[in-house]
Amino acid sequence: MSKHGPTGRTISYIDGEWHEGDVPVMSPFDDGAWLGHTVFDGARAFDGCAPDLDRHCERAIKSAHILGMEPSITAPEIEALSRQGIAKFSPDDVLYICPLFYVSNSFMGPEPETTKFVLSIREAPFPEVRGFSACLTRFRRPSRDSATTDAKASGLYPNVVRSVRAAAEKGFDTAVMLDPNGNVAEFSYTNLFLVKDGHVHTPAINGTFLNGITRQRTIILLRENGYSVDERQIDFDELLEADEIFSTANHTKLMPCTRIEDRNLNAGPVFTHARELYFAWAKTQPI
Repeated sequence: MSKHGPTGRTISYIDGEWHEGDVPVMSPFDDGAWLGHTVFDGARAFDGCAPDLDRHCERAIKSAHILGMEPSITAPEIEALSRQGIAKFSPDDVLYICPLFYVSNSFMGPEPETTKFVLSIREAPFPEVRGFSACLTRFRRPSRDSATTDAKASGLYPNVVRSVRAAAEKGFDTAVMLDPNGNVAEFSYTNLFLVKDGHVHTPAINGTFLNGITRQRTIILLRENGYSVDERQIDFDELLEADEIFSTANHTKLMPCTRIEDRNLNAGPVFTHARELYFAWAKTQPI
């Protein structure tokens, strides 16, 4: 699995102006830095298209509201700013678009009027389409009553990182995380699909992990093209018997899992077709 660090030119929209490079935005005692009161989202722009950009902007606003923030900008305004920023790059650049909200002052008490907004856009080529390996981890996704699982909240990611670290220590790229009830939730930071006998299965959304926008789009495209997609409870042992396993996420889009525990898999025909369908559809979403 690819790393998500900066790979090229970055611009950021802060307080009404565009800035070049890596610009500091938080003080040590801003809640966003100190107490993790931060949410973000991520979209992509490539080949003259920006698939589901509107939905990513809408989810950023929703995430902010879930954490009790008061955004002073709307989703359509974020979308318009994103398109403005995209135009500052070459049409050949592959971009990552990151709207972010944080609270500058609350200290355990709600001061939502101090919500700040930053929009960053950076060059970030898609990772090579090669297989990744995954293993089970003891770290689980939290329940809705113990964390802000319906938001793309930065505070959820330390748990993600420790699951990846635990998998790396065992020689794997990422982990399969279970929900609090012991059912498969997702990979550490990507949604999970399995294929068995030509039928596609994915964990049902149950409030412990995000219903990814690329996940939703993949399900729609597969169903429109004749595949059955069953959103249901999945046991980990089913992964060990699957014909194919693949992931979906905004940053990497669709990627094949080619090793689960000690079992090797191929990037199969359903994954290959699903990826082709996604990128063909994406090109119908012009910037």
